[in-house]
Amino acid sequence: MDRGRFFKSVRSSVFGGSLTQSQVQGVEALLDACQAYGVTDARHVAYVLATPVIETGNTFEPISENLNYSADGLLRTFSRYFSVTEVAAYARQPQRIANRAYGDRMGNGPESSGDGWKFRGRGYCQITGRDNYLKFSRLLGVDLVGNPDLALTQTIAAKIAVVGMRDGVFTGKRLSDYFGVGTEWTNARRIINGLDRAADIAKAAKAFHAAIQGAT
Repeated sequence: MDRGRFFKSVRSSVFGGSLTQSQVQGVEALLDACQAYGVTDARHVAYVLATPVIETGNTFEPISENLNYSADGLLRTFSRYFSVTEVAAYARQPQRIANRAYGDRMGNGPESSGDGWKFRGRGYCQITGRDNYLKFSRLLGVDLVGNPDLALTQTIAAKIAVVGMRDGVFTGKRLSDYFGVGTEWTNARRIINGLDRAADIAKAAKAFHAAIQGAT
């Protein structure tokens, strides 16, 4: 693929006429990861590229989970882990919220261990919990358990996204489930997160796909 032609196309169709250095670097990292891990179907590549449009607010900078919830927000998001009488004591305290909400699950130790905060969501497709950090450490050959912030680097975040989507690590659904004989741009969102913002990601994926085809 001629990446110069590709970027010329997506500059207008996806990025509103201009590209930041971070956007270029993020897209490049994802393209490199697709190549490294054998993701070659143009539809697969396009959907990988489209996902951070929504997950990162189109910045293509890997993000750390925002846990700065108000009391009402805690009840809406984590009602299973906080009672009505407790939320005021945790509101607007992201570290305490993470340790409580993610304690004793996903491979994390109890609230007092600090694992909830240490292994909070990070990346393009956020991984959460010690078990997931360990899983991707083994898949990628990097120590994400010892250094979770590696998931915030563009190179590692891109590898997590590509391998996770290719192999169905996030939800059990994988790229090949939606892009094989048929093409399901909208339902492919189930690879990451139900159908949340599915139409928006589908629109971006189609634009990326057209750019890939035009540059090949």
